[in-house]
Amino acid sequence: VQLVESGGGLVQPGGSLRLSCAASGFTFSSYAMSWYHQAPGKERELVARITNVGDSTDYGDSVKGRFTISRDNAKNTVYLQMNSLKPEDTAVYYCTVRWSGVRKWGQGTQVTVSS
Repeated sequence: VQLVESGGGLVQPGGSLRLSCAASGFTFSSYAMSWYHQAPGKERELVARITNVGDSTDYGDSVKGRFTISRDNAKNTVYLQMNSLKPEDTAVYYCTVRWSGVRKWGQGTQVTVSS
């Protein structure tokens, strides 16, 4: 199982970013996928998750109405569109899947929201 995130960077408050996570090594279309983030000194927490076919999504309270998770099963990729970014969204963002009872993580991508 390999998960490779991309798309992070520095953005001003109110700006947007789209993160991507390219998955390989498993049958992507059979698994729900999630994004988590971890800010310095804080625990890793759920940002968003999506079912294997993309028919249902769920979001953390802090991002509802601003972030959108989606997936393209033909490309084995899950996305996180982040709008109206706030300084408190600054964190490392991780793509994750629970595969064979074990949660697998990507290496993460840094998102920094600052003026």
